[in-house]
Amino acid sequence: MAYHKNTVSLEKMLLKFLGEPDPMLSMLEWLCHKLMEVEVENKLGAGKGEHSPKRTGYRSGTRVRRFDTRMGTMYLLVPKVRKGGYIPFFVTERKRSEQALIQVVQEAFVNGVSTRKIERLARSLGIESISASQVSQLNKELSQQIEEFRNRPLASTYPVIWIDALYEKIRDNCRVCNMAVHVVCGINLDGKREILAVEPMYEESEASYTALFDNLKKRGLQNVWLAVSDAHQGLIAAIQKSFVGCSWQRCKVHLMRNILAHIPAKEKESFAARLKQIWQQPDYKSAKRYAELLIEEYQTRFPKALEVLENGLEDSLQYYEFPEIDPRKISSTNVLERLNKEIRRRSRVVGIFPSMESYMRLISCYLIEYAEDWETSRCYIKKDIIQQIITRRKAA
Repeated sequence: MAYHKNTVSLEKMLLKFLGEPDPMLSMLEWLCHKLMEVEVENKLGAGKGEHSPKRTGYRSGTRVRRFDTRMGTMYLLVPKVRKGGYIPFFVTERKRSEQALIQVVQEAFVNGVSTRKIERLARSLGIESISASQVSQLNKELSQQIEEFRNRPLASTYPVIWIDALYEKIRDNCRVCNMAVHVVCGINLDGKREILAVEPMYEESEASYTALFDNLKKRGLQNVWLAVSDAHQGLIAAIQKSFVGCSWQRCKVHLMRNILAHIPAKEKESFAARLKQIWQQPDYKSAKRYAELLIEEYQTRFPKALEVLENGLEDSLQYYEFPEIDPRKISSTNVLERLNKEIRRRSRVVGIFPSMESYMRLISCYLIEYAEDWETSRCYIKKDIIQQIITRRKAA
């Protein structure tokens, strides 16, 4: 009897699909969603909304993902998992970033710089041999997508931008050097995060940072309200020169690290707890007053640490100019630190990159995928909050 009921249910479902413009594609899309639900349920140890002691994680909404098949293109609602992420097992087409990683390995082989680490990685990816012409063709395909992303037009206004750098060991002729790639992230007027720039940096100077910002301006960027970064003097000067009227927020996390470097190990934890309170005050005046009291209390014990605090305090409190925004989002470069941590976790499998070009391809592909996720995710800062700030600034 149960079998008969299931058969009837299946027949009704098939009839429903027959009413779709493409019945086979609709059936495949339904099956993919069912498979994802089963897979995520097994991964998390519990069903959607189910309370279970066996639960190992939680969902975080869905993201739209294009999936091309021989039957046609589908747009799937892929479940998002808070920790560890989730990629459906049936996605056989390699992700853009995986293609880039494969090409790093291939290029290492062609240039004769493969190591045991690279060879193990190559075997895990199914790479046994590759010709220079094959590498050239594969790189050409990805490079075109990357260049389009890096040179796309930008909006004229980004209320907040964050600037940070990634450092990796890269082979340059016969030398292995630590080289930097700078990443710029911004919030648009809709409150969504965007990757604005991914640029190699051969030296950290005012001129190199100015060139980075000039490129952003050529692509359309004109106005920035707040720039968040660490305290590199060349970067600060370039921000002030390139974006007139823009406030500079010194990353509070970097400042705290610089301060705690002068605190004895046995007292670091207790002093750090007091120090954090500065940036948790409700307004600028309260933060300044708390800092003054802290300096007065510890001046004789930790003079060098308190000197660093006094020198950097004002610049670390600029986020109070925007009381409408959650201070945790604009008082540090954590939005990029988390991104950089994920990129480093993936790039670590390579070790030494065969060239700057291969490294740029790999991290650019990762960043493109993050940008796609951000585009379909919730606003980082609500649009109505940004509108409130615009209204306030016009009235001032």
